Amino acid sequence: MSRPLLAVDAPSLYFRAFHGIPEKAAQTEAGEPVNAIRGFLDMLAQLIRTRRPDRLVCALDADWRPAWRVELVPSYKKHRVAHGDVEEVPASLEKQVPILLETLAAIGIPAFGVPGYEADDVLGTLAAGQPAPVEVVSGDRDLFQLVDDARGTRLLYCGRGVAKLEDADEALVLAKYGVEARWYADFAAMRGDPSDGLPGVAGVGEKTAARLIERYGGVEQILAALDDPDAGFAPGVRTKLDASRDYLAKALPVCKVATDVPLPQFDPVLPHAPRDPDALLALAERWNLAGSARRLVDALAG
Repeated sequence: MSRPLLAVDAPSLYFRAFHGIPEKAAQTEAGEPVNAIRGFLDMLAQLIRTRRPDRLVCALDADWRPAWRVELVPSYKKHRVAHGDVEEVPASLEKQVPILLETLAAIGIPAFGVPGYEADDVLGTLAAGQPAPVEVVSGDRDLFQLVDDARGTRLLYCGRGVAKLEDADEALVLAKYGVEARWYADFAAMRGDPSDGLPGVAGVGEKTAARLIERYGGVEQILAALDDPDAGFAPGVRTKLDASRDYLAKALPVCKVATDVPLPQFDPVLPHAPRDPDALLALAERWNLAGSARRLVDALAG
């Protein structure tokens, strides 16, 4: 098998790094926190060493709460709004993100988002359009829907960290959730997801959602079967689904990751050395990143 493209969910990883490393453990001499940057660079270095990709792209949230998703389900991520349409992000993390992006640019790793779309949608488009194999790296379980053995797409799920990532193929998704990866978005729409403000169908949890999908197919097939009196729904389940018709019809496109985002021009080829070593050295010295930068450079050279 050829070497993979690593498609990295950058916000997922830098939030994880920020919360996983105490600020006092990673600071500049002036006391400025760099825990998210150091953690992110170290995770990239470990991924490069262990997965041995020949291409790498970092996806960003150009729009963390797209208007088209909110129009369909107004509660979508509403609980994470700080004010207006601004996401609630710790101030000390917010200050680190531009420095992290400068560091990636100096190394030569593309990192971009697309207006109107989330990082998930960029990752979905990379998985659909880039030469296989593609390994998507994220702690977002919504991305299990991208797993496709025939296409050569896996999810490296780092819900417990990069050191304990789950290398997900279709068999793992089925074993974990009881549904095929292609139905994961339908499963999520029914089950709901409080972390994204998706209420789901009242009284329908993971096991019921999985059984419904196994018997009828996805949301569209389930809604069509509701009109058939001989479809075999338990009366209580039929009532719950019937009451949620409008929600399900709107939640499914919200849960589905876009695969047709207009991506900018980019070069995914993993550099073997920093593209701008002088800029990287200056950033490492200014922000006390020497150790993490060296580990990443060593991983690239290896």
